Amino acid sequence: MTHTENTFIAYARNILGITEEAAGRMAIKAIMKGGSDRCFYRLTMADGKSFLFMAYGRQQEENAYWADIATFLAELGIPVPAVYGHDPGLGFVLMEDLGDRDLWSYRHEPWEVRRDLYRKVLQRINPLHTFVEGFLSQGRGRAPANISPSLPRTMKGYDRDLYCWEHDYFLEQFVRDVCRINLTEREGAALREELAALTGRLLATGTALVHRDLQSQNIMICGDEPVFIDFQGLRRGSLFYDLGSLLCDAYVPLTEEDRDDLVRYAYELLTTDSGRAGLYDELAPPHLDWPSFNMCFLDGSAQRLMQALGAFGFLGLKKGKEAFMGHIPQGIENLCRMAAASGRLPRLLNLAEKCRKGVMLK
Repeated sequence: MTHTENTFIAYARNILGITEEAAGRMAIKAIMKGGSDRCFYRLTMADGKSFLFMAYGRQQEENAYWADIATFLAELGIPVPAVYGHDPGLGFVLMEDLGDRDLWSYRHEPWEVRRDLYRKVLQRINPLHTFVEGFLSQGRGRAPANISPSLPRTMKGYDRDLYCWEHDYFLEQFVRDVCRINLTEREGAALREELAALTGRLLATGTALVHRDLQSQNIMICGDEPVFIDFQGLRRGSLFYDLGSLLCDAYVPLTEEDRDDLVRYAYELLTTDSGRAGLYDELAPPHLDWPSFNMCFLDGSAQRLMQALGAFGFLGLKKGKEAFMGHIPQGIENLCRMAAASGRLPRLLNLAEKCRKGVMLK
């Protein structure tokens, strides 16, 4: 056992109040998963009870927000891991061990099983997408004393600059570096004009709180219930970005019919929440009919897929995490489908189709 691992166990021992002898019999195992710069370890007691330990650095500002956001989400009634200890100075967090079964692990299960899980995910995340600070929840069980908790510190919300940054990330890390496609000045200008219009539409959908990485590998399944993780990037933005993350996930293919079923279910959840009467001007407008809601979903999905493909390229090529490259074909296929279905993103569709051909030839 390394000196560092001994330090982690000593911290857990102090938080849990266990004896030095019991700590000496504690096993520690690194968990290699994901694309973040955080380190995770499973600490297992002699009696089999286990905990998850997270050590985070200072390179990414959002890492320091994780514990406070976890408390906030729990107060909203959103299932997250229990936090037993947090030392912001050391960058240590001791939390509940949720096991290894995530939503992604169910990708080969019958659709009836998966559909119920996805519907539960949409139900459980709904209090985040419908959150209004200080709002009296009318006994809906969303927070103690029926009053919503105060929003903790989060990263800067989505604005034109952040959406534009994601476009550049996609064009540089994926289109240029993975697909080896260099746009002419004229092509680039025309595409950016189209993406600027996409940004405008997303900004017009209203402001909600979004997880920002609401995909299948960030949703653990405990029993038959979803529990959310990796929420440190939470911020204000378009809820359609989150819906696109979940229902147009590059990790898990969904049929068009199954995706439409879930998008409609999300629509029904968000437009029949009577507890939010009079608050829709701040969030997703209730006057959106189903076709308009679905068009917003296509926009949010296209935006999210560009970000995800950029991340796959960056993590695969720059960080040496080659497993992410394996998700590119599904991601680019999804982007082609969303851009085509939208009808408002012809230049993005043309580029995505070129990227698809380039990926298939490799």
